[in-house]
Amino acid sequence: QVQLVESGGGLVQAGGSLRLSCTASGFISGFDALAWYRQLPGNQRELVAKITTTGIINYADFVKGRFTISRDNAGNTVYLQMNSLKPEDTAVYICNLHKPPNREYWGRGTRVTVSS
Repeated sequence: QVQLVESGGGLVQAGGSLRLSCTASGFISGFDALAWYRQLPGNQRELVAKITTTGIINYADFVKGRFTISRDNAGNTVYLQMNSLKPEDTAVYICNLHKPPNREYWGRGTRVTVSS
């Protein structure tokens, strides 16, 4: 079993900041990436940012320059620093752990609401 527990969501005004955290536990040995996705109402999940165990980072175009993904030294906690938040960033943010070749694990998500 793999558990992913997110925290840090909430309500913030446009232009504000939030920091999300996700801690992975359980049978996580062999994973190669942690990522944040988001799910907007009625839409599919979309990738926000990803960090591999080798330190490679990818961002979605819509968050470049505003969000920063990082991880702790142990490597099993991932953070998402979100600055300059916009109302369109309102979504449920969901943590993802990937094990090669194609196993995906998901957290329950944490809700972020940005008011205008």
